[in-house]
Amino acid sequence: MKKYFIVIAISLICGFVGAFVFNSIQPNRVVLQTANASENDAPVISNVHYNKAMSSSDDMVKASQIATPCVVYIKTLSNQQQGNGADPFFDFWSNMDFFGRRGPVASSGSGVIISNDGYIVTNLHVVKDADQIEVITNNNKHSFKAKVVGIDGSTDLALLKIEAVGLSHITFGSSDNLKIGEWVLAVGNPFNLTSTVTAGIVSAKGRNINIVNNRFPIESFIQTDAAINPGNSGGALVNTNGELVGINTAIASNTGAYSGYGFAIPSNIVQKIVRDLIEFKEVQRGYTGLDVKDIDAGLAEKLNINNNLGVYVQYVMPEGPSDQAGVKTGDVIIKVNEKDIDSKSIFDEQISYFRPGERVKVTLLRNGKQTESYIKLLNREGNTAIMKKNSITSVILGADFQPVPKVEAEKFGIKSGIKISNITNGRIRNMGIPEDFIITSLNRKEYTNAEELVKDLEHVRGQILIEGLYANGSRGFYSFYTN
Repeated sequence: MKKYFIVIAISLICGFVGAFVFNSIQPNRVVLQTANASENDAPVISNVHYNKAMSSSDDMVKASQIATPCVVYIKTLSNQQQGNGADPFFDFWSNMDFFGRRGPVASSGSGVIISNDGYIVTNLHVVKDADQIEVITNNNKHSFKAKVVGIDGSTDLALLKIEAVGLSHITFGSSDNLKIGEWVLAVGNPFNLTSTVTAGIVSAKGRNINIVNNRFPIESFIQTDAAINPGNSGGALVNTNGELVGINTAIASNTGAYSGYGFAIPSNIVQKIVRDLIEFKEVQRGYTGLDVKDIDAGLAEKLNINNNLGVYVQYVMPEGPSDQAGVKTGDVIIKVNEKDIDSKSIFDEQISYFRPGERVKVTLLRNGKQTESYIKLLNREGNTAIMKKNSITSVILGADFQPVPKVEAEKFGIKSGIKISNITNGRIRNMGIPEDFIITSLNRKEYTNAEELVKDLEHVRGQILIEGLYANGSRGFYSFYTN
C-alpha cells in the first residue's frame, strides 16, 4: 500500500511541475504567433486564419456542387484492329489483347456540358475511332446517344451534341486570369468512378509536353497537382467559383496512374474552338507563315539579351504574311497584342485565338532595338477567307477525304495529296491507315481531287500500293492485295 501512495505522490508532483512549465512558456508562444501585433490582437488574428480556412473549404464545396452536374460520363464502342501500341494519352482504355485480333473495343472518359441544349466538349482521343458514343449525365444518370459536331486535332478537342434541353451547364472562366498557386478542382470519372472531385493548385502554365500528334500542334497546358487518373480525360478543371478554366487531358506518369502532374487545355482555347465548330463546323485557324523556337541560355548569350523572354524566329515563309509584315529570320518576338511571350507554347496559344483575316500586333527585338509589326493572318489555303468544310465522306471506306491544304503541302514539300479524317468502321480502318494521313499516290497515281481518289479506292482490285505522309511528316507505305 505504501508503494501505491508513493506512485500517486510522484504523479501529482509531476503534474504540478508540468503545469508550471507550460504557464511559464505560454506568453512566448503567443508572441511568436502574433509578431508585429499587440497581445490584444492575438485572438483576432487567430480567428482570421480560421475563417480563411473555412472560406476556402466552403468555396471548394460550392465549386464542386456547381461543376459536378455539368460533367458527364462518356462510353464509346468501336470495331477496329487491336494492337499493343502505346497511346500517349493515359486514359484511352480498351479491351485490347496482345495478338492484334479484331473485335469491339470499349473505352470511356469524361465530358463537360457547355450549353443547356446539349453541346458537350471533350478530348478528341476519348471519342476517336468511335462508332457509338453514349453520354450518361452525372446528376440523373440519363443516357443519350451523342454525335460528333466537329474535332480539332491540333488541340485534341472534340465537340459532341446530344438531343436534350434544360441541362445543367458550366460557365466558362478565363484561363488567362488563372494564377500559379491558385486552387483548382478536377471533376471527372476516373477508373469508372463517376462524379469524382479532386483538389490541387495550378503548378505552371504554358506547358508543352509533346503529346499532340498533329502537323500544327497547339500545346500550352495548365499544369496542376489535382489528382487526375484514367477516365478523367475530357473532364473539367474549375476554379473555386465553379467556372471552367481547363479541359483535363493527360498526366505525366511512369505507371499510367496519377503521380503528381496533370495537364489541362486552357479554357480560352477551348472556347474559341467551340465557337468555330458550332458556327462553321471547321476550326478557323490563322497562320503567321513563320516558325519560332524557345530561347535557351546559350541563344540568349549569342543574341546578347539579358533574359530568355521571347521566342526566336528561325524561319519566315517567302511572301507569307509575316514576310509581308517585315518580320525577319533572327528576330525575337517578345509580345503578341501586348501579351508577354516567354515560350513557343505561349506564342502558339496567343495566335490560336485569332481567325484568318485578323491582324495581330507583334513586338520584336532586332539587333537590340525594339520595333512593332502587324501580321495579317491567312487560312490554310493561303488567303483570308473563312474556311468551310470541303471534305467528302465515303461510307464504304469509313472516312472523310479532302485535298491537302496549301499550308501543309508547302510545309512538307509535296505538290498535292488527299488527307484522311474522321475514320470510322470501314476499309480505311481495316487497312490500318491512321487519322490525318495524307495519301500522295494510289498505285503510283497522284491525286488532287478527293472524289476521284474515293472512287478509285472503293473499286480498286488486285495489288494496292498507297503512299503518303503521317501527321508528323514522315513517309508511310501500305501494300495490299484484294479480290
